Amino acid sequence: MEDIGIYVFIIIAAIIGLWIILWFIPIALWFSALLSGVRISLIQLIFMRWRKVPPSVIVKAMINSTKAGLSLSRDQLEAHFLAGGNVINVVNALISADKANIDLDFKSATAIDLAGRDVFQAVQMSVNPKVIDTPPVAAVAKDGIQLIAKARVTVRANIKQLVGGAGEETVLARVGEGVVSSIGSAKSHKEVLENPDSISKVVLGKGLDAGTAFEILSIDIADIDIGKNIGAVLQMDQANADKNIAQAKAEERRAMAVALEQENKALAQEMRAKVIEAEAQVPKAMADAFQKGNMGIMDYMRIKNVESDTSMRRSISKDDKDETKE
Repeated sequence: MEDIGIYVFIIIAAIIGLWIILWFIPIALWFSALLSGVRISLIQLIFMRWRKVPPSVIVKAMINSTKAGLSLSRDQLEAHFLAGGNVINVVNALISADKANIDLDFKSATAIDLAGRDVFQAVQMSVNPKVIDTPPVAAVAKDGIQLIAKARVTVRANIKQLVGGAGEETVLARVGEGVVSSIGSAKSHKEVLENPDSISKVVLGKGLDAGTAFEILSIDIADIDIGKNIGAVLQMDQANADKNIAQAKAEERRAMAVALEQENKALAQEMRAKVIEAEAQVPKAMADAFQKGNMGIMDYMRIKNVESDTSMRRSISKDDKDETKE
């Protein structure tokens, strides 16, 4: 039994040791590369392990490029992997570009990949242009009518501008700006509705793809809807503003009139008080005049007659005013 246990232990250790050896010495990868016509030694594959470069990725990329007729060295692929690039994606992009007769070398492809763009997708977009739907763009014609337009932009990737070029968001923003400018320059919204292709012509003539990673092939107006009558809304708002200003000024004048009226009433009350005070001094003055002999009984009677006449005139005047009001 002890001999059987020793044999089992030896077999397991041999299997583990063989697995470790095969992991450090990828004979299967070397043999696969050899059959595919890729010249690479076992020592180089082992060194890849030590440099923390997966040999399977490099061997697969070299096999694909060799079968496609491309000449890529192991050092180039390893350097790009160590720089953080996607080796398989770059190789697939180079193969697609070669088949589509697109001028793309390894240096440009790796630069695009390291810039964070999908170089393989960019090559595919160069072969098959992409259609981008813009969000609804609202603009106002000169007659004050709002139009809401939707456009479809057909773009193709510009390989030379992928590094440092603006993305889709910039293209959509520029197209939206061009649509607003085109509609805003139209004399009437009817002109735009009758000839929507005029918007496309104006926008395409502006060269909106300059400095971007795309080449605009066409801009098609997919739909145009009529929105609000902005001119009428602005006129109503202006009228309401004018009305509010007029009301504010009228209220100001009314307040000033009320204040003036209150001031006049105060002055009248003050004058009335002075008159009453003066009238209160009249009997005293008359008594002093009687005592001093400056006024006789006939003078007193004349004053009373004057007061009676004045009171009668006031009463008549008041009756006339009441009849006029009725």
